[in-house]
Amino acid sequence: MTSTRSKWLEAELKYDSRVVGKHEVVMTRGLGATVWDETGRSYIDCVAGYGVANIGHSHPDVVRAIKDQAERLIVMPQSLPNDRRAEFLTELVSVTPQGLDRVFLCNSGTEAMEAAKKFAITGTGRKRFVSMKRGFSGRSLGALAFTWEPKYREPFGDAVDNRNVDFVTYGNIEELRAAVTDQTAAVILEPVQGEGGVRPASPEFIQEARRLTREKGALLILDEIQTGFCRTGKMFAAEHYGVVPDGMTLAKAMAGGVPIGAFVMTAEVADRMPAGGHGGTFGGNPLAMAAGVAAIRAMKREGMAEQAREKGAYFMERLRAIQSPKIREVRGLGLMIGVELKEKSAPYIHALEHDEGILTLQATPLVVRFLPPVTISREQIDTVIAAFERVLNGVNPRAERQAELAAAQQEQVQTE
Repeated sequence: MTSTRSKWLEAELKYDSRVVGKHEVVMTRGLGATVWDETGRSYIDCVAGYGVANIGHSHPDVVRAIKDQAERLIVMPQSLPNDRRAEFLTELVSVTPQGLDRVFLCNSGTEAMEAAKKFAITGTGRKRFVSMKRGFSGRSLGALAFTWEPKYREPFGDAVDNRNVDFVTYGNIEELRAAVTDQTAAVILEPVQGEGGVRPASPEFIQEARRLTREKGALLILDEIQTGFCRTGKMFAAEHYGVVPDGMTLAKAMAGGVPIGAFVMTAEVADRMPAGGHGGTFGGNPLAMAAGVAAIRAMKREGMAEQAREKGAYFMERLRAIQSPKIREVRGLGLMIGVELKEKSAPYIHALEHDEGILTLQATPLVVRFLPPVTISREQIDTVIAAFERVLNGVNPRAERQAELAAAQQEQVQTE
C-alpha cells in the first residue's frame, strides 16, 4: 500500500512525531460543511476540527479578516495594547454571561484550563479541586490532573499530580456534595461531556454545583471549550441551565479555525492574580483577534445558535428513527450528538469515511460522535443519516456500485 501513498502523506508519516494516529487521506480544501482530499473526493465533515469549525470551513468573513489583518500587523504582545485585541475583547464580553467580563487570552483549550487552574488557586487561596469522572480537560501536565481517562495520565506517572483532585461521578449529586468542602478551590465540569461519550448534564446537577460552590466559597468553572459558541443551540451551554459560573474556559470555535483560547472570569477572580502571575507570548495576537471578531459577529448575524438548535433537533430525530438493533441510545444537545452502539464504534466510523465520504469521530469505544459545522444543510444531514443507516446494516456502497458495473458489463457482453 505504501507505493500508492501520495508524497504529502508519505512526508507527514515520515517526519511527524507519530503521537497522533493518521488517516490514509490528505485533506486540502474546505468550505462550509464539506472538505476535499487531494484526489478531489468530497466529504461531509462531521468532525469540524474536533468542534472548531462551527461557522463552517473558510467562512468568507473570517478569511477576509485574516487577509486584511495579515497585511497590517500579525503579532503584538499583550503588554502593548492593540486595536484589534480591544475590539475582540469588547465583542467577546458582549456575548458572555453577565459578570464574566475579565479575560485571559491564550492559544488553546488546554492553555485556557491551565490559566483557570492558576486563577482558581489565587482567587480562593485553596489548592483542592473537584473534577468529573469521564471528563476531559486537556493533555498538558497541569490540565491532565483534571482529566479522568487513565490512558492519558498513566504514561507520565507521578509527574501528573492529581493528589489534590477529587473525581466524582458525572451527574451524581450526592458524590458532589460529599466532595465539595471549604478546602475546594473550584469545581470543574463540562456542561456536556464530549470525550466522555456526549453526555449532557442534568439541570439539577449543574444547579447544585452552583449552589454548593457558593456555599463553600469555591469557584464554579465550566469547561465550554467544545460546547461554546453556538454548538449546543445557545451561545454557551451554561444558558441551558440558568447558571452563571465564576469562570469559563473557551477555545475551539471562537476564531473560526484560527488557534485561540481564553479564560473568562469575574473581576473578583481576576484581581486576585498577582501581576505577572501568568502570561504567554502569542495570546491575544492581532491575527487571532481579527478572526475572532469576524467569527463571533458571523455567529450573531447568521443566528447560528438557533440554527444549531433546529438542525440538532432534526439530526437527532432522524437518528432516532433509524431501525437498528445496534443502536443503544442517541443523545446530545444542539449539534453535539452521540450515538451509543452496543458494539465497538470504530468499524462504523471507518466505513463512514472510506465507503460513504462522511467524517465522524469516536467518543468512548462505543460512541459515534457527530460535530458538524452549524452551517450543515438539512440535505447534508439527510445524506449523513442515509449513509449511517447503510453502514449499520453492513451495506458497502462501493461494493454495490462495483457489482452493478460488473453486471452491466456482463449484460452488454451477452447482448453483443
